[in-house]
Formats: sequence, C-alpha cells, structure tokens
Amino acid sequence: MRNILKQMVYEDIGFEDITSNALIPEDLETKGIIIAKEEGIISGIDVVSDLFDEFKIKSSAKKHDGDSVKVNDIIMEIKGNAQTVLSLERTALNFLMRMSGIATLTFNTLQKIREVNENIILAGTRKTTPGLQIFEKNAVKVGGGDTHRFRLDDSVLIKDNHIAIVGSIEEAVIMAKKNVSFTKKIEIEVESEKGAIDAAKAGADIVMLDNMNPGEIDEVISALESMNLRDNILIEVSGGINPENIVEYAKTNADIISTGYITHSARSLDLSLEII
Repeated sequence: MRNILKQMVYEDIGFEDITSNALIPEDLETKGIIIAKEEGIISGIDVVSDLFDEFKIKSSAKKHDGDSVKVNDIIMEIKGNAQTVLSLERTALNFLMRMSGIATLTFNTLQKIREVNENIILAGTRKTTPGLQIFEKNAVKVGGGDTHRFRLDDSVLIKDNHIAIVGSIEEAVIMAKKNVSFTKKIEIEVESEKGAIDAAKAGADIVMLDNMNPGEIDEVISALESMNLRDNILIEVSGGINPENIVEYAKTNADIISTGYITHSARSLDLSLEII
C-alpha cells in the first residue's frame, strides 16, 4: 500500500517540483495543518500519516478514521522540510479527500436507510478505482458499510456470464460446492423469481436479486417464504440502486443492499492544507 502511494507522489512530481524548488530554500523547515472545509467522516488518516513518514515529514493526527468533523476542525498537524511538504500536499490531500468522501457518503446513506430498516446491511461493490480498491473498500467500512468482496478470492460470486457458460444455475452451484473450500460462501446472481428459487434449492448461501424493482423483490421473497426456502439464504439486492430510490429498496425484506455508487460516485470531502 505504501508503494502505491509513493508511486502516486512520484507521478505527480515528475522530475521535480519546479515551483517549490525555485521559491523555497532547500533547508527551510515549516509547519502546517490539514483542516476540514465541510462536515463529514474522516478516512485515510493512517495511510496519509505513513506517507508523510516515508518522506520524513512528522505528522500528528488530531482526528482518526471514523471521526466526524466540522468546518475548520484540525485533522492533522505536520512539520518538516518545506519543499517536501509542498510536493506531497496534493497527493496527500487527494487521497484523504477521496477516502473521506466515500466514508461520508456511506455513513449518510446508511443513516437514511436504517430509518426504515434498522437491520439492513449496506455493502460496497467492486466498482472501485483500479489500484485503490483496498483503500476505497476500507473507506466504506469506516463509514459503517460492509466491504463485500475485496478481491475475487474472497468468496464465490456466480454472475450471469458464469451461468451462460456453465449452462444452468443448479450446475453452477454444484460445481462451486465441489471445487471450492467449504470455508467460502457461495453467492449467485439471479434476475427472476425462478432463478432465485433454483439458487436456493441448489444450496446457495446468498442470492443476489439483480436489477429488480422493490415490488419484484417483495414477490420473490414471498415466493421463497411460501416454499420454506427463505430462512436458508441471505437476500442481497443490487443493480440500478441510487440515492433517489435506495430507501424504497431498504423497505423490502432484503438482508443486504449492495451498490457501486458509494464508491464510484462519491464526492471528495473538501479539505485543505494550510502553512502556519
């Protein structure tokens, strides 16, 4: 993770920070603070602290991952070589702003849906930024959400393209049970009531109802209940869920809502680094 951030810094600097090097003496020391410009939830503190440490900048965190901040709250104090501080500024802020934005959106969304369903789980998907997915998933967790799968080796998730190649839902679940350790849960994505019933009968642990509206989800769950299949599985709903309709999905009897928008559409939290 540290190498990923170092690479970001070097890509941003290029051969040199010509502005800072032209204006700032090599041996000048400075102090700075990172402050909040708006309310939100902070995420990425430990990683940014490690980044400063890697470049020999001392940092002291005043807020920690999961803490809420108000306007003008001091998040971190830093001290070190002025040229280095200025060269790191944008990368450190971009990272902290991005992760805090995800944590804030996750937190706010979770509070909204818990008003209508206190047990619902909000999960992020793998619609993350390549190279940053471990950080973005952690930001979802900091905001109170569930990380779902970090990587492809976390659990079995049988999707429509797998089924298209294998031939059927039942065969896909049978093959997964045969070829994957019992320690891994088996989830399968379905797009119809029949598919959900077939998946539950085949022994899937989690059935994802994909691209269904809330009314269709209620019908599927009722059908599973009538066949005594509901208690054997977790129901996850996904696809087409956004800030405008997520409350309606939370009103269903699903166990989990998974959505990509809390990562791919999160707005960065406004933070600033100020020299003092």
